Amino acid sequence: MAEIVQQRIEDRIPELEQLERVGLFTKKEVKSIIKRATALEYKLHRLIVNKEDFIAYVQYEINILELIKKRRAHIHYQFKREEIEYPIIHRINSVFRRATNKWKDDVQLWLSHVAFCKKWATKGQISKVFSAMLAIHPDKPALWIMAAKSELEDRSSSESARHLFLRALRFHPNNKKVYQEYFRMELLHCEKLRKQKKELEKAEMDLVSGEYEFSPEILSAKLAEVVYRDATGKIKEAEFVISLLNIAAIFDFTKELQDFILQDLQANYTEDSLTWDFMAKRELEAPGAGEELQTAKGRASDISRREEGCCQVYEEGVKSLNTGMSSHIHRERTDVVIWAIFQKGKITCLLSAVTVIAMEIKESYLDWSYSTGGYKKARKTFTSLQENRPLSKAFFTRMIQIEKEQETPKMNSLREYYERALQEFGTSDDDLWLQYIQEELGPLGQPENCGKIHWRAMKFLEGESVERFTSRYTLLQTGHL
Repeated sequence: MAEIVQQRIEDRIPELEQLERVGLFTKKEVKSIIKRATALEYKLHRLIVNKEDFIAYVQYEINILELIKKRRAHIHYQFKREEIEYPIIHRINSVFRRATNKWKDDVQLWLSHVAFCKKWATKGQISKVFSAMLAIHPDKPALWIMAAKSELEDRSSSESARHLFLRALRFHPNNKKVYQEYFRMELLHCEKLRKQKKELEKAEMDLVSGEYEFSPEILSAKLAEVVYRDATGKIKEAEFVISLLNIAAIFDFTKELQDFILQDLQANYTEDSLTWDFMAKRELEAPGAGEELQTAKGRASDISRREEGCCQVYEEGVKSLNTGMSSHIHRERTDVVIWAIFQKGKITCLLSAVTVIAMEIKESYLDWSYSTGGYKKARKTFTSLQENRPLSKAFFTRMIQIEKEQETPKMNSLREYYERALQEFGTSDDDLWLQYIQEELGPLGQPENCGKIHWRAMKFLEGESVERFTSRYTLLQTGHL
């Protein structure tokens, strides 16, 4: 073992000499690095090794890289990277590979390697890490999605991202999230190509020569439509169709695709109350004419028109659905009289309704309370409604936002809102836990609380949300979130 350790220390000598020669480290610091590195190497070459030693080794090497980066900036020296940083990065990747090979089931360890590669290693290395991880963990859809997103975002390779999504669907043929992100990826790719084409046209570049090819089918989001058809052929749920329609609506070039999805929704999913709910809300949110909105009378007329359209859709839903469904829809229909309720200060339907719209009414009522009565009234409204389910995450995040808008926000109040929200959504909403942690890391918080929050999150989160939280928490720790 001593010979192996000695050889590895000797392998460091050229980079350490360079560090001293160019003035990034002193002779005393180099000696200190050799001493510390020797101790770490011995721990990695014992007969019985533990994971913490590998993590400590990696962290020490990353600290050296960070210090080199700061000192380069300080003395304005940017040369000799191949002789200095590259060997360190190669060594860290090697240690990560040894660790993940020994503790294959530790997803956190894999994702730590991914986070390191994103910041320090080559883009090609990220693909290798994901490939090795997916060979061990093909049963985790979130990892396939992360790998595909990395190919698109870090390597600008839509083809590789598409290949990964198709492989993911072989393992998870009915996974909604995989299909949603695959659909989104195709639209992102389409958006990127459209922007490229526009820039080339501005520069008066020749688009016919063959050097640049822009397929009309791809530019018109036909690949996304193919994904949609495949997805809805396997997952026949109105909620899923609506989720894809909402993704398409993010992009400004998808009107034709949105119309196609909307027609499919209206033709094939009218037996689901969510379809009628969605269509009614579209009427409620439909934009008015510009001239009409310039006067108070016009705005009131616009509100009345949208309410009437919304009610008509609900009435149609009542006629279309069976008795059990109709009563559900009928309750939702009555909830659209929220403008009059707010004006009269009544909240009866907020406390008794049990529908999606009722949740949105609570959010809107909280906003109305804040705009008409300020913080005290908003807090009073929040307190009176927070135990009346159903509740939405947006109801709590809006109260958090209101608190942070105050001249002197109170951290104890923010903690109260986060804790109450986590009572409702703590088993599935990894993003809420991360926001809570970030709040404690902020100027009002106490960073020492983050460890406890992380422990609780790992205890309460379930299913895929655990993987998402683990990966995003790693990115937060490494400064990538």
